[in-house]
Amino acid sequence: MNNLAVTPRRRHRPLIQRALPPTLMCATLALTTLAVASPASADPDAGLQVQAQSSIQVAPDQATIRARLWEETPAFDPTAKPQRQQQQEARQQARNTLEQRAAELLDTLGDDLPDEAVNAGSLRVFPRREQEVSTRDNSEESHKTLTRTRVERPVTVELNDLDRLEKVLDALMAANVNRLDGVSLDLKDRQAATDDALAQALEKARHKAGLMAETLDVKLGRVQRIEETRSPGFTPRMMSVRADAQRQSTSSTREADYRPGTIDINAGVNVEWRLKAAPDD
Repeated sequence: MNNLAVTPRRRHRPLIQRALPPTLMCATLALTTLAVASPASADPDAGLQVQAQSSIQVAPDQATIRARLWEETPAFDPTAKPQRQQQQEARQQARNTLEQRAAELLDTLGDDLPDEAVNAGSLRVFPRREQEVSTRDNSEESHKTLTRTRVERPVTVELNDLDRLEKVLDALMAANVNRLDGVSLDLKDRQAATDDALAQALEKARHKAGLMAETLDVKLGRVQRIEETRSPGFTPRMMSVRADAQRQSTSSTREADYRPGTIDINAGVNVEWRLKAAPDD
């Protein structure tokens, strides 16, 4: 008779439900609460960023006029010894004539302007080469380079009253200045003008932010960040007034535009506001 081995049946133990520790349970509840937070709460990092620019036009109240007087010597051959003495004498004569013209001009301007408003610059000397001259001697051609000398003095006039601008320009024309380089228009108080442009840019930024917030039904909080995207500044305006010897005969035949116009000043800002949390319904 065969002996049969009987293997005992394994019994499955029931799963035991263990309670979570109190600390872990509280953390789980907290995470659940955050996940189902009210959708009406605002993102703490939510903000409104606005860029704005301003451009203002300001009438200039100051002008700088620059002119030049010069005299030139006849052309000489620097290699010819007899002409060297003549050249020195011609330079001295040109300088004397120039100094006399400059003195007369300063006297004329000094009748209506304070001494500090008129400045005559230092004497300048410019050697100038002329085109070559060809000569024939015994059927041979030779070339020479002639030179002449220009002596020059710049004159600068600073005006704090633009009502005198036309009169000063007329005086320069009557003095037969060789070159009137133009008029630079500026402002006595640049800081006040640039401050005004910056303030207008900030006002535009606040207006835009308020309009956007009202349209989107949100509330503006405090300002988080302010930066300049364009610093207020300007370049003195140049008024084109040119003169030459052919146009200086009389003021009636001269055509000039004395209207100073305006100076443009631009500014730009970038401002960011925090958005307030919306109230619960």
